[in-house]
Amino acid sequence: MLHFLVMGVALFAAYQWMSPADSTGHRIVVTQGVVDDLVTQHVTARGRPPSAIELRNLIDAYVREEILYREGAALGLDRDDIVVKRRVRQKLEVMGEELASTAAPTDAELSAYLAAHPARFKEPAVLTFEQVFLGPITAGEAVVHVVAVTGASATRGFDPVKLGRPTLLPQAMTRTDSDLIGRSFGSKFAAALEQAPLGQWSGPIESEYGAHYVRVSERTAAVMPPLSDVRDQVVREWENDRRRQARDDSYANMRRGYVVSIGATLPVEQQ
Repeated sequence: MLHFLVMGVALFAAYQWMSPADSTGHRIVVTQGVVDDLVTQHVTARGRPPSAIELRNLIDAYVREEILYREGAALGLDRDDIVVKRRVRQKLEVMGEELASTAAPTDAELSAYLAAHPARFKEPAVLTFEQVFLGPITAGEAVVHVVAVTGASATRGFDPVKLGRPTLLPQAMTRTDSDLIGRSFGSKFAAALEQAPLGQWSGPIESEYGAHYVRVSERTAAVMPPLSDVRDQVVREWENDRRRQARDDSYANMRRGYVVSIGATLPVEQQ
């Protein structure tokens, strides 16, 4: 037992002497791994390996940074610093992502993910339409007038510019994705166009600016593409969700070890 005790003390002392992880003492070991990282950073920034003098300067800068950090930490300057806290949080989140790293997703997993998130990958409808802006109303004499004129003139044709109210909105859009239509008129307006009858004036339809009378002359319905056409996008979204879930799971595990007390009066949320 005495021999084992002496050997243990000797090994502990040797480890303390050789270990570079002494972040609170006055001994700094620049390992080969640190040097390799410095060289890699220089190559990334400059496109070439550092010269002997440049490498020496990089090491000096690393030592300077380490010393200043340790002295600042000893004075407690790292506490209650939002920048330091944010950086530590980011490192922990990256560690959580790496711990959850898995093999590449299978086609079955990607197909299931595609089916579970259709809105992310669906190809939008393509529409050609005209619109008459009625203003911020959906009833009244102006609407009745436009409905009467457009209904009576549907077979003879008419100039939509002469109807309704002046607007900077486009009077017509040709073979335009519904996503782009939504950016100009609002998502509800674009969705309504996908249900509007073809070849005839209908409405009024609400946009973010008011009411419109519209005529859809051409429409290609939205479709869900096959996995083969959007595989790269699905893989990217799948990996993003996996990393996000890994961060949340890692935090949830840590959170269970804490008891949080709020020593302040919080406002009551209005129902």
